[in-house]
Amino acid sequence: MVTGASKLRKQLRETNELLVCPGVYDGLSARIAINLGFKGMYMTGAGTTASRLGMADLGLAHIYDMKTNAEMIANLDPYGPPLIADMDTGYGGPLMVARSVQQYIQAGVAGFHIEDQIQNKRCGHLAGKRVVTMDEYLTRIRAAKLTKDRLRSDIVLIARTDALQQHGYDECIRRLKAARDLGADVGLLEGFTSKEMARRCVQDLAPWPLLLNMVENGAGPVISVDEAREMGFRIMIFSFACITPAYMGITAALERLKKDGVVGLPEGMGPKKLFEVCGLMDSVRVDTEAGGDGFANGV
Repeated sequence: MVTGASKLRKQLRETNELLVCPGVYDGLSARIAINLGFKGMYMTGAGTTASRLGMADLGLAHIYDMKTNAEMIANLDPYGPPLIADMDTGYGGPLMVARSVQQYIQAGVAGFHIEDQIQNKRCGHLAGKRVVTMDEYLTRIRAAKLTKDRLRSDIVLIARTDALQQHGYDECIRRLKAARDLGADVGLLEGFTSKEMARRCVQDLAPWPLLLNMVENGAGPVISVDEAREMGFRIMIFSFACITPAYMGITAALERLKKDGVVGLPEGMGPKKLFEVCGLMDSVRVDTEAGGDGFANGV
């Protein structure tokens, strides 16, 4: 079986395609993305923090929360789309970064990004971000690279910088070039303030592959998949593609329940439909083919 990491690395190495990854945050959102045929997925740190902890993305989720969620998502379909996962700051010094990378590898994660914010970090699309020194950032990148090399893993190391707010564009490019020189596979400049800046970044770092984090109503402009492809980005993640519509849908349903006394689900949208999205018929087939009779009378 080809690992998700090997699939992701092969795509980056052998094609020029843009990999579009919806931001999933739990098993159901991941199942929907898989069933709709997306070629990659992204486990969002903001969505993981909101769904598992019920908290804002302020660096409160740690390695256990992130690794556990990533492992579940990555293994829903071992033959399915590769999973890229947020690794925030690496959760500590070099030893902790190394431990985090090893746990992501063991979890089946295909790629991860690690950033230069201080440990007391926040969502990349909030104001007031602060970053560590270049030396400390490169220590994180170096620890991650040494670990994946020691474990002979194909996991894709994505170097992210959040230095734009504090230090400006040129410092971001300087940091990303240094991370690239240490062996990072992909770059990510978080929080572009214009389409022109995004295009310039691709050009300034070419031919190194770059990832674009598209957050609608975030810190920067809306860039479509077609625009990102034309600019030359290689990976595009939509961090809030699932968690925000889930919030909107749940809010509307509960408001209707409060007002009308029913949720008002459409015809056909019952338990069986939801379970089918989550692999019901695969489970039935496994039991039946093994000689079990647990589903002899249907479901």
